[in-house]
Order: sequence, then structure tokens, then C-alpha cells
Amino acid sequence: MNGLVLIDKPGGCTSHDVVNRWRKLAGTKRVGHLGTLDPMATGLLLLVTGTATRLAPFFEKDEKTYEAEITLGLTSDTYDIEGEMVKTGVPIPDRRTIEVALQQFQGRFLQLPPSVSAKKIKGVPAYKLARKNVEFELKPVEVEVKTLDVQSISGEQIRLTITCTAGTYIRSIAHDLGNLLGCGAVLSRLRRTAVGTMRVEAAKTIEELTTLFQENRLSKAVTPLAESLPHLPAEHFDLQTEAHIRQGRDFRASPFVVPTGAPTIRALSRSGELIAIGELKLPNLYHPNIVF
Repeated sequence: MNGLVLIDKPGGCTSHDVVNRWRKLAGTKRVGHLGTLDPMATGLLLLVTGTATRLAPFFEKDEKTYEAEITLGLTSDTYDIEGEMVKTGVPIPDRRTIEVALQQFQGRFLQLPPSVSAKKIKGVPAYKLARKNVEFELKPVEVEVKTLDVQSISGEQIRLTITCTAGTYIRSIAHDLGNLLGCGAVLSRLRRTAVGTMRVEAAKTIEELTTLFQENRLSKAVTPLAESLPHLPAEHFDLQTEAHIRQGRDFRASPFVVPTGAPTIRALSRSGELIAIGELKLPNLYHPNIVF
């Protein structure tokens, strides 16, 4: 039970609810999720379980892809349909005006996170402060939208596919688009389809996980540690070198196996288990930064 778990989160529950469900199924407290999904959002939620929680920093900067639906003509205190919505009564602009406005949300730009969000203020999530009516100030953060593709514009509804850096709020894009157009806008649907190289098609639903648990096959839902970072080069080591690595000693990688200068590598045992994550110290010389 050490590795990655890809879950297709349903709507109507929090990311923490999903974590708690996995804790009960797997019988472990060592679980974390990589990238919060709002209760209304569905799609790919990554969990790290067991010793894999130590790999969480390697996933923090992964790009994320979403399918989003934005509804014009409304405003909301949460920037989505979960909040208190108000019809603005302002006419919806034509398609060309909308398309030109959407261009403002491509590339790098400063974005103000929603006040009702998981963004932390002195260690406390902003949404908790907002619920208690505590005044606070959020600062704009630079984000990057790599691609923003318009799938359709029909009446007041816009459907988009967005690939962006971690920390980008699609709700804020909807809200800021509404301000730019003058008619208001809210996020009415959101589904995360990819995180880095991992896609929602490979994820399990809560129902599927429950079935696997009942069949005593829950481990089938866990991507092993050795396969959890496929983008990092890897090399297998003999028993003697493995022992040295586990003792925290530097080790050499073969330039014929690991590209010269690779900053981070996976050190694997002869049987293919993850021994350590090595960080480059000198050409072809690595220090075991995380040992398993």
C-alpha cells in the first residue's frame, strides 16, 4: 500500500472526504492528496499513500488540465454556482468579444485567488476565515495558462479546456472574465482530466475502490513507488550498492543508463523496488536524498 492512487473524485464531496475514505479502506493514516478539488469539481485526484507521502514535493509543480464550463450573466461570492448567485441583468456580449476577452487569460499573468479557497493565510485556509467573517487580504499570484481552447460558446455558456500550472484557480478565471466582459460570470462545471502525465481514464471511482476492497484486491489500485515518477531516469543497482545507498552514502550512476547531468534519478534494487531518490552532487555522482 505504498504508492500513488488515482481517484476519479465525484461531485458533492471534498478532497479530504476522499482521503478519509481511502484511510478507512486501506487501514492507514499516512495519506495525502496532491492538489485540492472543490466539492463541486470532479475528476482526477492524486493520493500518496504509505511511504509515498515522502514523494509529494515531486508532484507539486505538475501541470493540470481541466474541462470547464463558465456561465455568463451571474456573479457569486465563491466565483462558482456553490455560492450566493445574483443575476446581473447585463446583456451577454457577442462571440467575438468573448473570444478576444479569453485571450487575456493565456500565458503568464497575476491572479487573485478566491476568498473562499484553500489558499492559506498564516497557516489557515482562506475559506475557514471567510466562514468566520474574519477580514484578511490575499495577494495576487503569478500563474500560467499553457493552453486555453474554446470548445463551444452557446448563449450564456462557455466550455473550455485549460492546461495550467499548479495554483491556478479556474474559478478566478471565470470571475475575472465576467468582470472584463461587464456581465459577470461564474464557474458552473469543472472536471480535472490530467495531472502531469497521469490521466483520469486510469483513475478508479470510489465505488470501484470499494469493490476492490471487498474482493481483497485494493492493492491493484496502487501504483508502486518505483513507477510513481516515470519521468525520472532510473538505474538498477546490485545488493552491495543498495546497502550503501540505504546507509545514506553517495553512489555513482552509469552515463550509459542515466543521462549525464540528470538532476534527480530513481535508484532501484535488482528486483525493481525503489531504494532512493538521488540528487546530483557531481557529474554521475548522486546523494540519496530520500531513502525507502
